[in-house]
Amino acid sequence: MDTKSTVEIITEWDIVAARQLGRNEAKAIGFGVVDQARITTAISELARNIYLYARAGEITIEQISNGDKTGIRIVAKDKGPGINNLKKVMEDGYSTSGGLGAGLPGVKRLMDSMDIQSSEGNGTIVVIEKWMQ
Repeated sequence: MDTKSTVEIITEWDIVAARQLGRNEAKAIGFGVVDQARITTAISELARNIYLYARAGEITIEQISNGDKTGIRIVAKDKGPGINNLKKVMEDGYSTSGGLGAGLPGVKRLMDSMDIQSSEGNGTIVVIEKWMQ
């Protein structure tokens, strides 16, 4: 898989579509069932954040490689209000939606790397990666 697959996130059904795409891509790359579940959960959380906070955005999934390692990169991008306190949202238990607050810290724990770029009024880009062991 050298191409990128993208799902626009506008409705709740798009969250389901992004999850399914992520699971299929992870399986095609060769991830085991446990890592497929981790990747799917992370995608679900990012897609839900787009739906809840930005109203519209996209999830892009691609296979990556580094020497003899193979992995998956997921990019969640929106043009929403942005995150005004990134440090705060990365704290366990912090929630602005009344949810469990597992959100972004949970995504970070599920994946091998995570990078967030956000500015108020300009949206947010979250890039996560998982490598096969």
